Order: sequence, then structure tokens, then C-alpha cells
Amino acid sequence: MKKTVFLILAAGLTAFGLSSCSFFEIDNYPAPQETIRGYITDVATGEPVLTEQNGNGIRVRLTELSYGENVTHNPDFYARDNGFYQHTKIFKGNYNVTVDGPFIPIVRKAPDGTVLFDGSVTCDIEGITEVHFRVQPFLKVEIVGTPVVKGGQIQAQVRVTRAVSPEAFRNAIEPTQSEYKDDQMNVTDVRLFVGYSSTCNSSNSYTAWSNQIDYDGAAFESHLGELIDITSRGTIKSNRKVFIRAAARINYATEGTRRYNYSEVVEVNIP
Repeated sequence: MKKTVFLILAAGLTAFGLSSCSFFEIDNYPAPQETIRGYITDVATGEPVLTEQNGNGIRVRLTELSYGENVTHNPDFYARDNGFYQHTKIFKGNYNVTVDGPFIPIVRKAPDGTVLFDGSVTCDIEGITEVHFRVQPFLKVEIVGTPVVKGGQIQAQVRVTRAVSPEAFRNAIEPTQSEYKDDQMNVTDVRLFVGYSSTCNSSNSYTAWSNQIDYDGAAFESHLGELIDITSRGTIKSNRKVFIRAAARINYATEGTRRYNYSEVVEVNIP
């Protein structure tokens, strides 16, 4: 049976002249080599938006428009944890570029699909193209002072403040929802990530050492701007160099994910 099918196919190819060398040529179209890069920064301070380099961080989405409007977006990629993103294997063309992360969405739509605000960028990508985004992060997270090491544990002080006011948040988000809830601005948890890598985060930190403080409802409201004491768990062996980062998030999801705003990374030596 297989042999019969093969013969019919061969005959058909011959009949249509498709057995010529051109039919079997290897696709040698040049590989993509254009670059897009840029920073996602806080519109109020100019500081980079600190997060994590994975699906819980800042997602970058490119949609090529060169072939018409009915196109699907390119595979998503993610910014680094310092707010910088780069992709060096892009085909030359016209693209729409947008980012999602722990900040007010830059593209907002009403429940009926009406576009309320569009902060995405449409541009030609050729050579090295830089596209920067200035956004409104939800929170600012800081490790204050020098962490203290005692008994193999790291004691740190963390400060969390709002980077966008409740009024600005509501004005941006309420029109996008059928039912807005004030509890979306609540800070739900503060975390201390500990790991051997300077990129320690919710997915690659050493869970035996990392710690988390959860807050119900609006319980964190009175702690905004205050120093919060948080200590790593377990015991870290002596003569180790580890890294810590603090993070916090609110009760609001962007593209279905509640994302953390992060502090700068701090290196800690365990004596």
C-alpha cells in the first residue's frame, strides 16, 4: 500500500513538472538578525522597573504588521530583572510592540473591547532599534540599611511604598472592568528571596531560606512606608556568599498573573 501511494505521488510530481531541481532546493532565506532593545522605567522617577526574568516578570510582545492586520503575535519573550529587554533575532519589518508587567497596563480596553488607552509602539525594526517604555509601577520596594547575619540567618529591613496613587490606579483600571473592587490595591505579601544567584526570585530562589509575610485584606495599609523586619528561614552554612532581594505585590493581575515589584539585589557574606 505504501509503495502504491509513493508511485502515484511520483507520477503526479512528474506530470506537473515538480521533479525539477528547484522543487528540492533548500530554503536559504537569510536568518533573522535585526535587534530590538530598550528599558522599562518608572515614569515618575526614571528608575528601571525591577522584577524577575520569567513569566512572572515583564513580558514583551511583538506583532509583525508587514503582512496585514490579521496576524498573530511573535513568540513572547521577557525582560531582564533590571527592566532591560533585548531580542537579537528579529526579521526586518513593521511591528507593534507592547509590554506587560507589575505596572498599570499600557494598553487598556473597556469590557466591550473599546480601546481606552494605547501606549504600545508601532515601528520599523531594522538594524538595532531601541524602544523604551515609561510606565507606572504598582509598588516601590527597598532593602534599607545593611542586612545583619546572625546564626546563619539574614535579618533585613524592607520598605514598601506605593509608586502609583490609589486614585490614579482606580482611574486607569476601573473603566476596564465590569466590576471594580477597591481591594485590588491591597498589598498581599512581602517576600525575601535568598539564593546563590543575583537573579534570585520567586522561581529560582532557595526555598529553604526564603521567607514570606502574608497580609489579609487591607492589613498592610498601615505599614506602607514603614520598615518591615523579615528574616530568612533555616540556617545558611558558613563561608557562603548569597544574594537577597525583597519583593511585594498587590491584589491585581496583569494578563492573569499577579506580579511582584522587586528591590535591588544585595550581596550577603555568611561568616
